[in-house]
Amino acid sequence: MLTDYPVNPVNSGVFEITHSSQKKQVSRSVGARKRSQSCFFGVETLAELVWEGWEPGLEYTRSLSLKSIHGKLQKLSFRPPVSKFFNTLFPQTILLSPGTSFSLPITFRPVEKCEYVDTIEFEGKEGSFQVSLRAVIPHYALEVPENALLPPCAAQQSSQTSFVFRNSCKLQTGFRWSVDPPFYFSPETGLLKPGEECKVTLEFKPKEVQVYQAEAHCAFGDDGENSCTVLLRGLSKYPHLQICTAEQEEDCKVLEFGSLAVGDSLERHFEIYNPSTVSTTFTLFWLRRPPLMDVVFRCEVREGQIEPHSVLKVPVCFSPLTADCRSVDYLCLTCPGAVSKDLLRVSGSSIVLAYYQFDVNTGHSVFVVDQPGGTLPGNSRLTLRVKFRPHHPIAHHKILTCLLLHREPLFLDLIGTCHSEQFKPAILNPRHLNVYRINLLRGFTCYPPDILSAMLEEHKLKLDDSGALQIAAEDNSRPLFSPRSPLEEYFHSNSAPETELGLENTSNTSKFSTHHVTARPSELLFYDGTTSKSVSITNHTKGKICLAWSPGTNCFSISPLSCELSPLKSTTFRVTYIPNQQNSFHAEQLECFAFYKVLKDNRYVDDHTLCPPWCFTVRVSGHCFQAGKEHFVPCISLQHSQIVFPALKQVSYRNILLKNTGDLPLTFKLDSEECPSVCVLPPIGLVPPGHHQIFTFRSTPSQDHPASMPLTLQLNASPKHTQVLNVVAVAETSSMAVEEGGSLFFKPTAVGSCSERILWVKNLSRMPVEFQWKLSGSHQRVLSVLPDSGTLQPNESKVQKWSFAPLDEMIYNLKASLMYWPVQTPQCKKSRLTVKAVGLASKGYLEAEHPIIDLGEVLVGSCKSFDVPLLNNSSCAFSYCLSAQQTITVTDLPEDMTQDPLVLEMENVKGTIPAHCRLQVRCTVKLACRAHHCWTIGYHIINASGSVGEEPQSVCQVQAEGVYPTLEVTDVRSCGSVERLSKLQLWHLFNLDTLNTCLCRDPRPSELIFRVPTRHSLRRCPAVFTSAMMDFNFSAAPLSSEPSSILLMFKNTGSIPVEWSFLFPEDQQIELENWAENGDFSPSELHLMKVQDHRLFSVSPRSGKLQPSHQRAVQFTYRHDFVGTNRLPVLLKLSHGREILLNFIGVTVDKDRRYIHLPSNRHSFAPVGIGGFSPPTQVYELYNAGALPLRYHIDTTPLQQLMEENFSHPVLQCLNPDGELEPGHTAFVEWIFSPLEARTYSVDLPIHVLEGDSMFVTFEGQGFDERHSEPIQVKDGCITMPSTQKIPVPGQVVFLSEERVCFGDIPVCSRSTRIIFLTNVSHTDQVLYKWNVDCQQTVKIRPESGHLAPGESVLTILTVQASGSPSFYQQDLICEIILEEMLILYHKDLQDWEVELERQKYEFTVTEKELIKESQRDKSTQAGAVFKQKTGARKYKTLPPIRSIDQVVSPSTRSSLAVRQAQQQTGLKSRRRPEPPRPALLHLGVTARSHTLMEYQAHFPTQFNTHYIHRCMQPQPSQSDKDQSCHFRVDLPPLAHGPEREIITHVLNSVLWSLLDDPQFQHSVTQLLPATPVPTSAPSPAGCQDHKEMTGVSSAPPADHNTENPSTADAQKTSECDSNLTEEELKMTESIRRLPEFCDLVEDILLNTLQNQMMEAFLGELVLTARPRIIALPPSPARNTRESSAEYKRSRE
Repeated sequence: MLTDYPVNPVNSGVFEITHSSQKKQVSRSVGARKRSQSCFFGVETLAELVWEGWEPGLEYTRSLSLKSIHGKLQKLSFRPPVSKFFNTLFPQTILLSPGTSFSLPITFRPVEKCEYVDTIEFEGKEGSFQVSLRAVIPHYALEVPENALLPPCAAQQSSQTSFVFRNSCKLQTGFRWSVDPPFYFSPETGLLKPGEECKVTLEFKPKEVQVYQAEAHCAFGDDGENSCTVLLRGLSKYPHLQICTAEQEEDCKVLEFGSLAVGDSLERHFEIYNPSTVSTTFTLFWLRRPPLMDVVFRCEVREGQIEPHSVLKVPVCFSPLTADCRSVDYLCLTCPGAVSKDLLRVSGSSIVLAYYQFDVNTGHSVFVVDQPGGTLPGNSRLTLRVKFRPHHPIAHHKILTCLLLHREPLFLDLIGTCHSEQFKPAILNPRHLNVYRINLLRGFTCYPPDILSAMLEEHKLKLDDSGALQIAAEDNSRPLFSPRSPLEEYFHSNSAPETELGLENTSNTSKFSTHHVTARPSELLFYDGTTSKSVSITNHTKGKICLAWSPGTNCFSISPLSCELSPLKSTTFRVTYIPNQQNSFHAEQLECFAFYKVLKDNRYVDDHTLCPPWCFTVRVSGHCFQAGKEHFVPCISLQHSQIVFPALKQVSYRNILLKNTGDLPLTFKLDSEECPSVCVLPPIGLVPPGHHQIFTFRSTPSQDHPASMPLTLQLNASPKHTQVLNVVAVAETSSMAVEEGGSLFFKPTAVGSCSERILWVKNLSRMPVEFQWKLSGSHQRVLSVLPDSGTLQPNESKVQKWSFAPLDEMIYNLKASLMYWPVQTPQCKKSRLTVKAVGLASKGYLEAEHPIIDLGEVLVGSCKSFDVPLLNNSSCAFSYCLSAQQTITVTDLPEDMTQDPLVLEMENVKGTIPAHCRLQVRCTVKLACRAHHCWTIGYHIINASGSVGEEPQSVCQVQAEGVYPTLEVTDVRSCGSVERLSKLQLWHLFNLDTLNTCLCRDPRPSELIFRVPTRHSLRRCPAVFTSAMMDFNFSAAPLSSEPSSILLMFKNTGSIPVEWSFLFPEDQQIELENWAENGDFSPSELHLMKVQDHRLFSVSPRSGKLQPSHQRAVQFTYRHDFVGTNRLPVLLKLSHGREILLNFIGVTVDKDRRYIHLPSNRHSFAPVGIGGFSPPTQVYELYNAGALPLRYHIDTTPLQQLMEENFSHPVLQCLNPDGELEPGHTAFVEWIFSPLEARTYSVDLPIHVLEGDSMFVTFEGQGFDERHSEPIQVKDGCITMPSTQKIPVPGQVVFLSEERVCFGDIPVCSRSTRIIFLTNVSHTDQVLYKWNVDCQQTVKIRPESGHLAPGESVLTILTVQASGSPSFYQQDLICEIILEEMLILYHKDLQDWEVELERQKYEFTVTEKELIKESQRDKSTQAGAVFKQKTGARKYKTLPPIRSIDQVVSPSTRSSLAVRQAQQQTGLKSRRRPEPPRPALLHLGVTARSHTLMEYQAHFPTQFNTHYIHRCMQPQPSQSDKDQSCHFRVDLPPLAHGPEREIITHVLNSVLWSLLDDPQFQHSVTQLLPATPVPTSAPSPAGCQDHKEMTGVSSAPPADHNTENPSTADAQKTSECDSNLTEEELKMTESIRRLPEFCDLVEDILLNTLQNQMMEAFLGELVLTARPRIIALPPSPARNTRESSAEYKRSRE
C-alpha cells in the first residue's frame, strides 16, 4: 500500500533537484563583502572602502572616486573620519559637473594588528550618505550554500546532487565534512588554496519512507576550530512499478505470443510504467520452473532504472522447441523498497512447418517418388509422381513411409504386379490389403495361402462379411493382436526385433504381431575398408517363402538376388561395396520382397487367402576416402540439439531436423549403443546437398535415467565432425501445488449469501496435467469451486474461484480433494491433494446511521441529492438489494390522487457491503408536487443464487416537503409625491393581500414552461402564461412633481433560496434584426414603447436572490413626466415558481386640474347584521391628487330611490356629502349602512368636483343574519398588515415602536389606551417631533410634540374615545420630524433674509442713465402714502392666524408693493425667502370598531368587564327619538377644533397651573380639607405578623393596590366617619357617588395615575419590580419652583 507523506515541513515548496543558490560566508569574524559601485543621490561611488594585507606602523593610501551621474552641477561637502587612524584632505566643497569625477585620497595608519572601522560622510543638496572605511586582517572564511535540497528518491535507493563551496579568504585551509546517514559526502576532506573552489557530491540513501533533514558540518582552519553548516533536506517515497500489456487475467498481466512454428522466433514487448515521482531500479526474473523443462522464452533485460512517469519497453523472445505444445512461464517484477510485486504471464503455442520426407531409396527402388522430401506451406497441396520399376515378375507391395516433422508419419500402400511370359502371379488390389490387415490382427498371415484354403474347405475357417478369415466355431472372432500406431508401425517395419522388444514393456510383448521376415543386421557400414559383408534373413512364417532383391547401384550389390527359404529357417546374403570413384560417400537402401512360394502361379491361389508380399530394406553406407585424406567438412543446420521426452514412463517419440546447407553430400551415423535406451531411425544415411533428414527418436523414460544422456551424431564418417545430442528421458510423477499450503480460510459470511476466495493451483511437472475437484455430497451445498476441472500445461498456474454459501449460522470445517493425472495417461492411478476450508457463517443486517432523514423543504421540479449512511455492524459481508416505498400526503386530497411514480433514485441499489463498514448511498429526489413525501428505504439480502427474500427489512425513513419558492411582502413605505398616504392606503393600492395570497399558491403548469427568466416572445406585448393578475396603483400626483416611490419589503418565508425577477416587456422580447421588425404598431404597442422608452416606471433592483428568512427592499418608482394614465405590464417571475402579472398604473395630473384619485370605482362596506337599531358608521376615503384645493359633492339622489325601494328605510346614508380637500390630503366621508335583508345592496353615486371632473362610484353593502353567522370582528392588523416598520427610509432617524395599533372591538362610550415609543436612533442629531391629529374627540395622543436627544426615546400614550354610536374607526396620525439643526439654520437664514429685506427698503441708488418719469414718481409717491397709511398709522398689528408648522406663507403676500417698487427702481434682485425644512413624516394607523352595549355584551361577554363605560357620553334619546326608530342621532362634540378651542384650552391651562403653583392657594386648600392621614399603603389588620409575612413574599407592582373598586374605598372611608356625619350629609354623599360624573372622574384619576406610573417607570424613577413597603416613606420635596411646574406641565402635554 502506497503512503502519501506530507510535504517537507521545512520547505513547503516542491522538491527540486537544485540546491539553494544563496551563498553564506562563514568565518571567525565578518567576512569580506563583495565590493561594488553604489549610487547616492546621483553620485556613484563605493559603499565600502576596505584595506587588506597591511602591517602595523606603515601608511596605506587609497582613493575614493566620486562620479556625478546627475544632470546638474552638484556641490558636496564631507566630514572627515572621526578616528585618528584614517586621514583625508581638509574639509572642502567638491564641485561635480555632470559626468565628471573626483578622487579623494584616504590614508590609513595602523598601530596594532586588529580591525579598524570608520566612516566618511558626504552631504549634498538632496541629502547625505556615508561610505564605510574598514581595515581587515586575514582570517579563515568559506562560502557555502545555506541549504541543499536533494532530489526525491525511492526508499532503499539513492539520489545525488552537488554544490560548490569556495575559500573566500587569502589563507590556505583544509576542510572536513561530517553528516549523519542517510547523507554522504564525496570527498569528505580536502585542502583549498585561497580563492579556490571545490565541488562536492552529496548522496542521499534513505532506508525508510519519510522526510529527512539534517545539518552537515564543515570544519576548517588550522586545527578545524572553525565550522559552518549546510541544511540538507531529502524526501523518500515508496517506489511503484506497473506492467502494462494489452491483455490481463485475474491478478496477472498476460503477454500472449499466439502460435509460432517450431524453430522460429518471435519477439514481443511489454511496458514497465513508473507512475511515481521518484526514479527506481527494478529486477526481472523468471519464476521457478520444473527441472529439465525446455526454456522457450528469453528476456535479456534483467534489471534497470526507470525515471518518474516514464515507460520502459522490455522485449521477450519466444522460440518453441516442441510441436503442438503450449508453453507458459511467469516473469516477476520487483523493485527495492516496494510493498508489492507485479507478475507477467507469458504464454504461446507451437506449430510446425510441414517438413516431409519419404523413406525410400531414390536410386534403384521398385517404387520411386519424384520429390522424396521438401516442405509444404500451410493450406497448400503438392502433387507427387510415383514410378513403378519392377525387377521380378511378382506381385509388389510396399508400405511407403512419409515422415513428417513433429508429426506422426503417414503410410502409403504401393501395390503393383509384374508378369512375365513364364510367371503369372495373382494381381493385387486394395481389397486384398484390407482383408490382409484383418487377417494379420487375427493371426492368419503366418500361414501360407494353401493351408488356409484347405482349412477353409474343411470348414475350420469361414469368411466374415468383409471377406476376412475367422474361426468357424466363433461367431465374433476377436483380434489376436492390437493395431499399432503410425510411429510404432514405422519402427516395427524398420528396426530389428530385439531392439523393439527391448524398448517395449515385457508385459506387452504379445500385444502386437511379430515380423514375418527379418534381416540381421539391418544396417551395414563400410567405413573400415572392407568391401563385403553378409546379412542374414529369417523366415518366421509357417510356409515356404521366396526372396527377391532389387538390384543395387554400381557401388553396392547383393548376391544372390533371389532364393527360397523354408519355414522358420535362415539364409545369408553377401553385400559388396565397390565404389566407382575415390574420396566419395555412398549410401543406399537394399530392397527385398518376400512372398509365399504358392503365389508364383495364380492358378494355385484362392482369392480369399491371397497374401500380399512383404518388403524390407537393409541400409548400407560407406566411403572411399583414402587413408590420411581429410573428409568433407559438413555444413549442417540442426534444429535442436536437445531431445526432451515427456516425463511419462511410456514409449514416447521425438523428431529433429537435420539440414544439409552445403554443396556436398554428407553422411550421418547415430550409434544407439552409446544410449541403449534410445532408438533412432534412420541410424545411418546420406543427405544430398540442400536436402534435409528427419530423425525419429524413441525411448521409454525412466526415473533411473540420468538427467541428460549424450548421443553422438557422426557426420561424414569422421570423428572430427560430430554433434552431441542431449537426450532427456527422465520419467516423473505428476505434481501440483496449491497456494497457502492447502488451507483456505473464508471471511465471515452471511447466512444465505456467498463469499468468494481465489486460490492458485500450479503444475510443477513437465507434463500436461488434468485435474478435477471432488467434494462430498454434504459439502457440495456449501462449498463450490470454478472451474472444477481443467488442464494445466507444464509450469502453468490457474486461478480457482472458491465460493462459500453457508446455510446455517455455525463454523464450517470442510475438505476438498484435488485429483490430477497426466493427460497422456488418463487410466493411470490418480494423485490427490487435500484442501482444508474453514468458514464462519453469521447473520448480516443493515442499520441506518440516522433512522429518520429529514430533507426539509425541497424545490418542486429540482433535484436534491443526499447521502444515506448505512452501517453493517455485523461480522460478515453480504450482498444487498435496496428498495423504497413512497408515501405522499397532501392536505384535502384523497389517497388515490397521491399515487405518483417513485421520485427517489438511489445509487448502489445492489452491491456488497463489507463487515463493520459504512456505506454511503447517494440518493436523488425530484419532487413533482407540493406535498409531504415520505420514503421508507428497505433492503433484501441476496442469497447465493441471486434471489431475494419476500419482504424487505426497513432501514430508515426519508422525509421531504415539496415546496415552491415563496415570497411575502412584509412592509410597505412611501416617499416622494405619495409620502402622505398611509400604510393602509398603500397596502390597498398595491393589492398586497392578493399578492401575498398568489405568492403562496402553487404555480400552474403553464407558469413552469419557462422555469427561469427567458426571452421567449417575438411581440412587444409578450404572451401571458398565468392567470394571476393584479394592479400596482401608484396613485396620482401633479405634473413634474417628485416621483412616486413605493418601497416593498420582500421576505423569503420558505426554507429554500428564491430567485426573483421583475420582467418588463422588453426583458421578455427576443431581440430581432432590423429587417425582421414590422413597422406597423398598434396603439397599445405605441403606448407601451412610450412608457418603456421614457422609463416612467422603474424597479430597483429588478432581480435578486434571497436566502431563507432573508429580506430585501425593492423600490418601485413612477415619474410624473406626462399627463395621463400610464400602464405597464410587468411580470413577477420566481425561478421554478409562480408568475404574476403586475399591471403598473400611474396617473399624472395637470397642475391646473382639480382631481380626486379613486383606486377603484367600486367600494364595499363592511357587512352589517340585519335587525339592529344602531348600525355602525363607516368611512370612505377621498384623496386629492392634484395641485389645487377642491370642493367635492356627493349626489345622494340615488339614495332616496334606494330608500323608497326599501319601504322608506334609509339603507345607506351619507353623513357629510360635501367638503373641501387640500392638495395631498385625504377626506373621510362617513356612511351608515343599515340593511333590511340578508342580501347585497348596490347603488351608483356620482361624485362631483367643482371645476373638475365627475365620477361614478358603485357602493356595495351586504346584510347578514346574525342568528346564522357570527358578527364580523376587527382582527389584529399584524395578520394582514405589519404593525412594525421593516423598511427604513433613507435619512430616517426616528422610529415608532408600532406603526399600526388595532384596538379591536370595543363598546361605545369606552376609552382604550395604548403605549407606543418614539425613538431617535441617531447618535448626533437632535430632533423635534409634532403629531397632527385630525379628530381630537376620538383619537388623542400625548405628548403631541417634543424634543428628542440623540438616542433618546419618549413614551407616548395613544387614547381612543369611542362615541355613543357604533362606528368604524380608521385614523392615520402623522408625526412630523424636523432636525433641530436644520430648524436653527432655517431661522438664521430667515433672520438674515429679513435684515436684508429691511435694508433694501431704505437703500437706493441714483443713476443718471435712466431717469424716472414724473408720472411714475407720482404713482410711487401715492403708493408709498397708501402703504404708510395702512401700516404705519396703526398702533397695533393683527395677530397672524394660527397655522400648523408645515403651513408656510408665501413671501410675495407679505412684501409690500412699495418694497417691490423700490427693488425694481434700484435694480436689485429680490432674495428668495428661505423655506422651512421639509419634515419627515411618520404614519401611525389606528383601527377600532365600536359596538352598542347590548351587542357587545352579547357577542363579547368575556371582554365586557374589561372596559369602563362613560355614562356621561351615552346619548339620551328624547321622546321624539323613541317614536322614530329609524333615525340615528350623531353625537356632535361640544367644541369643534380650531383657533377658538386652542385659545380657550391655553388660557384655562395657564390659570389652573398658576393656581396650583401659588403657595397661598395651596395653604388655603390645605386648611379647608379635613386632617386625615394618607397612608402610602393599605393598613394591615394583623400588625407586625402580617408585615413579616409580606416581607417574605415577592414584590408586586404598586398598581395592584389601586385595582379595588373606587366605590368600595369610599365606602370604607365613609364608614369610619359615619358617626360624625348627619343623615342628610350621608344621603348627599351617596348621591354624589352615584353620579356618572363622579364615576367618570374616578376612572380618569385611576387612568392618569397608572399612566404617570408607567411614565416614571420608563424614565427610571420607579422600579415596578421592587418589593412593596409597609412603612410610608417621607414625602418627596414639593415642586415649588416655576421651572419644575412648567416641566411637569410639558410632560403632561
